[in-house]
Amino acid sequence: MVTLAEVAQHAGVSASTVSYVLSGKRSISAGTRERVEQSIQQLGYHPNAGARALASSRSNIIALMIPLRTDMYVPVMMEIAIAVATSARTHGYDVLLLTGEEGPDAVRRVTGSGLADAMILMDVELDDERLPLLRAGGTPGRAKSRLGEDQPSVLIGLPADTSGLTCVDLDFGATGALCAEHLAMLGHRDIAVIGEAPAVYERHTGFAERTLDGLRSRSRELGVRVLHRPCEGGYDAMSLTLSRIFDERPGTTGFVVQNESAVEPLLALLRQQGRAIPEDVSVIAICPDQVATQASVRLTSVAIPAQEMGRHAVEHLIAKLEGHGKDEVVLLAPELTVRASTGPAAS
Repeated sequence: MVTLAEVAQHAGVSASTVSYVLSGKRSISAGTRERVEQSIQQLGYHPNAGARALASSRSNIIALMIPLRTDMYVPVMMEIAIAVATSARTHGYDVLLLTGEEGPDAVRRVTGSGLADAMILMDVELDDERLPLLRAGGTPGRAKSRLGEDQPSVLIGLPADTSGLTCVDLDFGATGALCAEHLAMLGHRDIAVIGEAPAVYERHTGFAERTLDGLRSRSRELGVRVLHRPCEGGYDAMSLTLSRIFDERPGTTGFVVQNESAVEPLLALLRQQGRAIPEDVSVIAICPDQVATQASVRLTSVAIPAQEMGRHAVEHLIAKLEGHGKDEVVLLAPELTVRASTGPAAS
């Protein structure tokens, strides 16, 4: 491996000058800096991560807390994670992925050990147990590290109380309202919402609760009745859920699905019952574009902007690390794409 001393010899400078170029701790003339950087590139020098961390009190690592639960659609979570990792690398940071359901213990482990310089938290609940720790440092949106320094954090998701926090998310309340408006405009007056698994609502997960609140509120204003049924997903669970919906509301003509694993079983069951899409019933999905376009019927949908969410979260976190970030809530506006699954309500 190429050493720092070899880089210094190649560039014709002292080892301390190379170190200052790498750390940025002292001002170095443009010509010297360029010469050192050329030597680093030509020799293929890579600073030792452990040594740099000790010298700078920085690990150049961002911790991404993303509990992987069986009741969540993992591909979306991982798409956000990939976007976070890709964006972080452009700023010189690597990502430490924490996938367990440890809650506050994971936050304490990261801040207590100095594993990472900052944190991004996903799968945010309305009353998330991790949030008091993020507010405990005295500076909004920051926990205290083992060195006593503020440790920035960003949430991908929205809790009930956003004070002192930086949050990035799709505006799920507006998403629900947009679905209600589209179906109401087509003349649908009885809508069924096929939601996530029951455990998602039992945890009061923010995105699911906010979608439902937005849809119900706008539906009331538009004179549309709404029936919400959580669903585990899969054919058997969807069959039972659909039977319950038509037993309770036989006049249901519009469906909003916020559960990727329930999409294809729903479409198959509607066909089996002789209900044509969109002539008899209309279906809107809140899901990635890939799910909507590859379904057996091309679905009208509101897309999940996974890459944008990951990129925005990293940009806000880097701003905090550089000392000019501020706590704010960033909500991405939903976009509804009309495809083949929605049409005028049957008379």
